[in-house]
Amino acid sequence: GQQQDSLTSSQTHKPPQRERTALTSQLPTTQSDPQKEKEMSERVKILAGNAHPELAQEIAKYLGVALGKADVGKFSNGETSVMISESIRDMDVFIIQPTCNPNVNDNLMELLVMADAIKRASAKRITAVIPCFGYARQDKKDKSRAPITGKLVANLIETAGIDRVITMDLHASQIQGFFNIPVDNLYAEPLIVKYIRKSIPGEKVIVSPDAGGVKRAKLISDKLGAELAIIHKERRKAGEVSEMILVGDVRDKVALLVDDMADTCGTLATAAELLISKGASGVYALVTHGVLSGPAIDRINNSGLAELVITNSIPHAEKADKCPKLKTISISHMLAEAIRRTHHGESISSLFTDHK
Repeated sequence: GQQQDSLTSSQTHKPPQRERTALTSQLPTTQSDPQKEKEMSERVKILAGNAHPELAQEIAKYLGVALGKADVGKFSNGETSVMISESIRDMDVFIIQPTCNPNVNDNLMELLVMADAIKRASAKRITAVIPCFGYARQDKKDKSRAPITGKLVANLIETAGIDRVITMDLHASQIQGFFNIPVDNLYAEPLIVKYIRKSIPGEKVIVSPDAGGVKRAKLISDKLGAELAIIHKERRKAGEVSEMILVGDVRDKVALLVDDMADTCGTLATAAELLISKGASGVYALVTHGVLSGPAIDRINNSGLAELVITNSIPHAEKADKCPKLKTISISHMLAEAIRRTHHGESISSLFTDHK
């Protein structure tokens, strides 16, 4: 079969550096141990599919290990093709592969086929690093005859032979219960708090754009000592918001909308209008996963938002060029630190409990 360009050739592309922040360097790390670092470079292998090669490069660079050689592409009939080009026998293997847009199903299939190839190559342990977990929003039977695709994806991941999952800001924490293997759900909240303190001046109010995100917004408001407001929204159908009601006071304050995901950005654009009409002096949105599908970029550009701050859990270099309001926080150091601690058997929760 004829293969597409392999992953290794696609890793020469570098995202624009202008949007990166220096906040990630302030993450807590343990003191470097030369013996541990040498052991890690020999026993750890970082592999990546085509979902986000730039993130994989950043993680490997932080850990001081070379990115593993894997040719991931497609045969001429469209089937996923994977070839691991070096020995990984008895190694601790980490696959960096967000199952995100624009090719959610291709990215998921690449992850599963890579896991199968790695398992059959006698790796000691396989960890899937999935910063943005696809199908996470299909996590319950919200109407008759609907699937619970999040659970199906969890079953596929386990069946492929993956031993552990590292992800970030799951749409619902209960998704961890879909798995019978360990799942580490990291939080972008410490990085978001640092960005707010460094880059957004003025008296602030943290706003949750829906009732489901109140817990996340409350965590951030407590750390910043800011007030909390909530927007109640009613949906006619998925992706369309019909009515919004603000609970709380935003007059003469900088309103910070906090959410886990920005998809078509209809909610954020409408919420920004509502907050400005209620007297907010400025509106910023801070979101972990910038899906930004459909009309999202136009909506952001035409909205009252001063900035939309997202992480690089999903590649969006092309979209950033079209949207000057888009700012990026890099999560590569947090993921790399989680990988390092997982390999050495250290606590991952202390990444957040030690980091105020």
